[in-house]
Amino acid sequence: MTHLILRNVPSERFSKSRTSSAFTLVELLVVIAIIGILVGLLLPAVQAAREAARRMQCSNHVRQLGLAVHNYESTYRRLPSGWIASNAHGEPGWGWAAALLPFMEGNNLHQQIDFRFPIDDTRNEVARLNVVPTFLCPSDTGPNLFEIAAGDGHDHVHSAMANVDDGMPKLFSVSKSNYVGMFGTFELENAPYNGDGMFYGNSRIKLGDVTDGLSNTLMVGERSSKFGGSLWQGNISAASEPHARIVGVADHGPNDPHSHFEDFGSYHTGGVNFMRGDVSVSFVSDNIDLSVYQAMATRAGGEAFSQE
Repeated sequence: MTHLILRNVPSERFSKSRTSSAFTLVELLVVIAIIGILVGLLLPAVQAAREAARRMQCSNHVRQLGLAVHNYESTYRRLPSGWIASNAHGEPGWGWAAALLPFMEGNNLHQQIDFRFPIDDTRNEVARLNVVPTFLCPSDTGPNLFEIAAGDGHDHVHSAMANVDDGMPKLFSVSKSNYVGMFGTFELENAPYNGDGMFYGNSRIKLGDVTDGLSNTLMVGERSSKFGGSLWQGNISAASEPHARIVGVADHGPNDPHSHFEDFGSYHTGGVNFMRGDVSVSFVSDNIDLSVYQAMATRAGGEAFSQE
């Protein structure tokens, strides 16, 4: 009976039942090409979204530092010194960022530091190697510890490609920071203990000294690791560029192609995060007029300028 039923089925129906639907080679190539185009369009958007998130996190770090500075000022009636120097070598060298630790949930680390001795003393090895996340910009990729180069002070190499930690004998490993205090507008080594900004050697600036207005004055800004490692610990006298490890100058504009190590810069597209004296955070454009930028870098310059 089964045999008879199969014999009565039309041959064309039987052949169609065996035919399966599938992509042809051309159709498959078209689909792959479309997927490739979509991925190509999606990746830049994903990367831009990730960078926007990193920039926002960096901005939050800068604001936390600003709040810590003001809490320090409320306690001691002045800002922390750019770095503390009790001898000609600039030692012990502990800087403004180390002084902020108790005001940013870093009291345990602060208590492990023996501030009587220099940063490179063996008793302060824990502090040298301690990575503090608040001092790091997430856009500045790479290791959080680096080998700091030895030096005899300021080796100002006028090259945008110069890295102060390359090609030199190394002292030891130390944890990095991406935020430095504003020293001012002139060459750091000309007067390291008399900057026209907010932080310099043995500085004791009060908020009342900022006659340009706190909202008009830059206090802390970003520095990437492109030209070398900056520190939260302070001034290590035996290192290359010891003062510039903790403070920066507005000699060049943000991310200027002719920048040196002591300038401000970031890996963000188009600018650099800065904290002003009133704790507000601004993204200062790479295209800012240099005279306006330098006016914002001084605490009492008396400049008249428009920020628009």
